[in-house]
Amino acid sequence: MKKEKLEKRKKVVLSLFRHPQYKPMRMKEIAMVFDLPKGRRKELYPVLDALVEEGLAVVDRRGRYEAADRVAKKKKENTQIYVEGTFIGNSKGFGFVEVEGAQDDIYIPEEDTGQAMHLDKVKVQIEKAAGEGRRAQGKIVKILEHSVTEVVGTFEKSKKYGFVVPDNARYFRDIFIPQERINHARHGDKVVVQITHYGSKKKSPEGKVTEVLGSIHDPGMDILAVVKSYGIPSEFPNKVKNQAQKVPDQLLEGDFYGRVDLRDWTVVTIDGEDAKDLDDGVSLTWDEKGYHLGVHIADVTNYVQEGSALDREALKRGTSVYLADRVIPMLPTRLSNGICSLNQGEDRLALSCLMDLDLDGRVIHHRIAETVICVNERMTYTDVKKILEGSDEELLARYRGLVPMFQKMAEVSAKIRQARQKRGAIDFDFPECRILLNKVGRPVGIVPHESNVATRLIEDFMLLANETVAQTFSQMKLPFVYRTHERPDSEKMEALLTLLHGHGIPFQKAREQVSPKEIQKILKSIQGMPQEAQISRMILRSMKQAQYTTECTGHFGLAAQYYCHFTSPIRRYPDLQIHRIIKDYLRGRMDEKRKEHYQTILEDVARQSSVTERRADEAEREVEKMKKAEYMMYHIGEVFEGVISGVTAWGFYVELPDTIEGLVHVNSLRDDYYVYHAESQELEGEITHRRYTLGDSVLVKAADADPVTKTVDFILAGRTRQQRKEENEVEVGSYE
Repeated sequence: MKKEKLEKRKKVVLSLFRHPQYKPMRMKEIAMVFDLPKGRRKELYPVLDALVEEGLAVVDRRGRYEAADRVAKKKKENTQIYVEGTFIGNSKGFGFVEVEGAQDDIYIPEEDTGQAMHLDKVKVQIEKAAGEGRRAQGKIVKILEHSVTEVVGTFEKSKKYGFVVPDNARYFRDIFIPQERINHARHGDKVVVQITHYGSKKKSPEGKVTEVLGSIHDPGMDILAVVKSYGIPSEFPNKVKNQAQKVPDQLLEGDFYGRVDLRDWTVVTIDGEDAKDLDDGVSLTWDEKGYHLGVHIADVTNYVQEGSALDREALKRGTSVYLADRVIPMLPTRLSNGICSLNQGEDRLALSCLMDLDLDGRVIHHRIAETVICVNERMTYTDVKKILEGSDEELLARYRGLVPMFQKMAEVSAKIRQARQKRGAIDFDFPECRILLNKVGRPVGIVPHESNVATRLIEDFMLLANETVAQTFSQMKLPFVYRTHERPDSEKMEALLTLLHGHGIPFQKAREQVSPKEIQKILKSIQGMPQEAQISRMILRSMKQAQYTTECTGHFGLAAQYYCHFTSPIRRYPDLQIHRIIKDYLRGRMDEKRKEHYQTILEDVARQSSVTERRADEAEREVEKMKKAEYMMYHIGEVFEGVISGVTAWGFYVELPDTIEGLVHVNSLRDDYYVYHAESQELEGEITHRRYTLGDSVLVKAADADPVTKTVDFILAGRTRQQRKEENEVEVGSYE
């Protein structure tokens, strides 16, 4: 065969091998493709032999031919590592993929996100393996499932179409709205958009407006948008409202049957001033042998029947959500603030955990019973605190008959807390805040409030009841829902311990896994240090999230072998669920059929409750950040003293006494070129050697604030009074 003819035929055959639809074929099948009769098939031999000799084709054991480059590509693909997970978008375009069971997520550069949207289920090809101090890097090769079908945002109108800019910056692509799908939305309206097409590299996602919430300038619209964007149900279906309407306002004669009547006991509720859904009351008596503590919890299950519309809606919501200007309740307010709430002077059904404690505050005997109670006084944390401090004569006179009980409660609370700390329970005591809004929803004040003797008292009693109930049902091996908290990841803890050493905080682990008692020691060792609050938060972030499970695996943070949520059935579904189990047991109905029923449903209950709890937490944080940024908009140019709460390569964060946090960008530090030290989390100037580190006091000026991005920017505004004092400088204008 002439050389020119051979080369020509090689090209033709090779082009067949490289065709996208080609599958490996034998010589006979190849001849049939080229329509060669039997007598001419031998002409293929020199062509195929030449392709194999030159390394352009390969032949397998079964005599099938294929292009060599395609075989190599297949081998490479087969050796690639693929994982599946959930894409977490970032406002800057890149993202991360969370893989279930994996300690660290996978970094996805902007160019490799493959049009994935926030929360999509995706398949990722690992491009770079994880290294020391570095995440694995990947590329999204397939979107397995779009998790988000609706997005909330601001509508922007053009002549013949519109766009919606998502409120959640993690959805970093605007959504195109054709003219016929605008649904009367006006420029600047907050809208809900149903996504009809998820877009491509060259095309934006497309959608249709399904609901116009109102103008961005309407009072409360910003918070409503957050509620909608997180998919939190804010209206009850008619069927649920109708069921709630049929619930009686008062106890009926039949409600008392089979219950222990405790209406002659002295029971009080202790809550915040604004609380309306009162689901826990406490009582205490004592003698020379010890204390008799009663924790009485609203019996919500009496009014929310399993499988009813009320129950299904409560499971769907999972929890009440507490935002700056509103509460989105798990149950209709007719129940949550009415017959279920332990209101003062009203007979109410309860599930009571009655505990006998020794003189050291340890439970030596307990009983769980269905009861009827009548709350004597609706107390507030503020009033109980003043009573215990003896600082308000009027309150002491008004509650003269209750003062001895409150004093004894404080005594018992201290003993319970001491016992809990002795076993190693970790006590994080962060300052929280309350955002004050005016009538149009504008933040006019941010009031930090810390725990006090009254809040700790209730916390101690509730924790003790939760542990007691969990231990009882775990030891009986009945189906149950527990509140569990796993040990922290060893890698995260190692990074934290390295940071502690960098700040001169000595710490040595006794074993490979850090214990709760060892973390408690760290917290004690940093008490009074400038960076105490910041390091405490870093310790908290290094730990895993607590969750609801059907297995009793213990609670690391509380150093507790047994723990559940029993005390808040008005606002948490897991509490409501275990009340049903407890009552089935108390009434002798926990037969094999009932056990099997609970075993069937509880995994889903625990999972749904964990998901809705995280959703509520995230929404509450988003609203808080948004309102804090809005508050700072009215204080641009003002100077504040704060503490460095975090240090990164791009700058450091400063927290003010009212818990507002903002960023001092490294670019604004014009006095030097600053280098970031990751181990000690410090920024150090190369020329001045000035250092910015956790816990440093700094004077900052509010430079910018944006409620949309929920960010606050600061710039340095000189030295603090303390720094000037240390430098022996006289403060201008001071007459001290």
